[in-house]
Amino acid sequence: MLVPFEAITHLFAEFEHTAFRLETRRGYASDRAGARFQAFLRGVEPTPEPDNPWHVNVREKAEQGARFSRVRIIDEPPTDGQRFLMAAAAANPGEDMRVLARAEAVRLELPEYDFWLFDSRTLVRFHIDEQDVTTGVEVVDDPGEVLAACRARDRAWTAATPSAEVWAQVRSSV
Repeated sequence: MLVPFEAITHLFAEFEHTAFRLETRRGYASDRAGARFQAFLRGVEPTPEPDNPWHVNVREKAEQGARFSRVRIIDEPPTDGQRFLMAAAAANPGEDMRVLARAEAVRLELPEYDFWLFDSRTLVRFHIDEQDVTTGVEVVDDPGEVLAACRARDRAWTAATPSAEVWAQVRSSV
């Protein structure tokens, strides 16, 4: 059943050990609509936002021993949206963020949809339209689907490169 993203935000505070995100899109409408993205396109690097509620939660969960991580699939060359996400990650530490070339993601047979995986038990699959707008999410607790997401996470994670390393290479080439 499709629900609004807001219906699952409690999971970010309630998970105990791990929250993992796979990002598959070439960009997100929510980013493109923001002032930070527009400034980035004009050459202004995103600055840290330590008081942003997301970053406060990441820090608090880390203090409790929990971990946020994500793998972003990127194109070669990266799109503006992907470059923005790498730049923003560099300005906002706390999550362990890595990137993976799209060709490698295809070779690894990773899903073609975004998801969050909480404590290797709860899968939240994004539904995103052709304009990169999240239309809702689906909470999945079917053991087979959760296991498939865990396996995808493990394949992606071991093949991915820390985002800061890739961003340093990309930034030096533009």
